[in-house]
Amino acid sequence: MTLLYKANMVRGAEWAGFFAERAPDLPFRLWPDIGDPADIRYLVAWVPPDDIATTFPNLELVFSVGAGVDQFDPSIVPPHIPLVRMLEPGIAETMVEYVSMAVLALHRDLLHFIAQQKAQVWREIWITPAKRRRVGVMGLGQLGQAVVERLRAFGFPLLGWNRSPREIDGVTCYAGMETLPEFLAQTDILVCLLPLTDETRGILNADLFARLPRGASLVNVGRGPHLVEADFLAALERGALSGAVLDVAEPEPLPAGHPFWSHPRILVTPHNASMTRPDTAVDFVLDVIARHRRGEELPGRVDRSRGY
Repeated sequence: MTLLYKANMVRGAEWAGFFAERAPDLPFRLWPDIGDPADIRYLVAWVPPDDIATTFPNLELVFSVGAGVDQFDPSIVPPHIPLVRMLEPGIAETMVEYVSMAVLALHRDLLHFIAQQKAQVWREIWITPAKRRRVGVMGLGQLGQAVVERLRAFGFPLLGWNRSPREIDGVTCYAGMETLPEFLAQTDILVCLLPLTDETRGILNADLFARLPRGASLVNVGRGPHLVEADFLAALERGALSGAVLDVAEPEPLPAGHPFWSHPRILVTPHNASMTRPDTAVDFVLDVIARHRRGEELPGRVDRSRGY
């Protein structure tokens, strides 16, 4: 009964320490030192190895080391093996911090002030009260709900859009594609926290930008393929969008010379809005393993028909 970790090796060493402390009877291995493949029952990975079914004939659970699973090719994980996305609290905590930072930066015109500083220009910009800046969050799962909870404290009018209905205190919620235009028309700062699926790929496109109030801004902490780059740059050029904070891109790392690097109204970060924290992630994995052994429902289990 062995657990195999295949992701960032530096963090993997931390995982190993926590497993030795909290589950000394569960053997822990770091890829590529897999030992006997027949002993592997649990796999924690960012990108899983090929031929899972034949390589690990006794595999029982596969965990994504992150909150998303779009980096997985679902066809290589046999349907009888549960695929579990990471729900440990560190991911939500760091995502809330990042989105709060990004929303406040756009709300308080930080991108303009950075440009003014580079140009050595001292010019005031009129302050818009938070109560007049509407923030809309696309994706109201664990992370989206944590984000709107924190943003509420700043006094922003809050909206949320989701595939399925949600009810959240203090948030005007919309569900389904038919309600998306109404949601967008009331959103001054748009936050994308959607999972990447066939339905959401390219959703941040020219049609969507045209439905936002003129001069709206964007925070993308979903995935790079959500964004149609040519449509996005054109929207910035014509003033349909006033600025953006992007933590994700396609491809990653963003290549040298890409227009995002030098655009004065884009802030780019290297896909580190949130990170899995090893100590609490180990607790989550051990809890799911215990539930699996007892035959209970598994938190974070991916619905393969939806892709998340």
